[in-house]
Amino acid sequence: MANKEATVAELTEKFQSSSAVLLTEYRGLTVSQLKELRRSISADATYAVAKNTLIKIAAANAGVTAFDGQLVGPTAMAFVHGDAVAVAKAMRDFAKANPLLVVKSGVLDGSSLTADEVKKLADLESREVLLAKAAGMFKASMYQAAYMFQAPLAQAARAVDALRQKQESSN
Repeated sequence: MANKEATVAELTEKFQSSSAVLLTEYRGLTVSQLKELRRSISADATYAVAKNTLIKIAAANAGVTAFDGQLVGPTAMAFVHGDAVAVAKAMRDFAKANPLLVVKSGVLDGSSLTADEVKKLADLESREVLLAKAAGMFKASMYQAAYMFQAPLAQAARAVDALRQKQESSN
């Protein structure tokens, strides 16, 4: 009994501290395949296998209702503490190579995600790529702003020079 309570407490804490949680079914995967999956997401998430009744209690304790009615069969959760997009990509790639892994749904920052929405999350570019693109756009905007501020000064300088030349030619 104490062991179950400890597991529920641990799962509740993981639900509360995770930025995202992905619900999966792993029926038929071997222990070595599960190790490979855990290794592929270990930088950004932990992958926990637990009994559905314990997951249900822990989710309720954490206020998560997204998985109601989905906790059937061999269930495991990916608790994301890093980049949710990277974890979704890793899960998608693993599922392509190992079709027995099924991503059922997820929760991202408190919002429920369907299996299709988790796939869309996996199709997003990584945080680093998005930051690099944003930096490129800011650099282009700054260059454009600098050019716009410089252009009137250059025009004024050309106008003054033309007036000076006209003045000199008339003298």
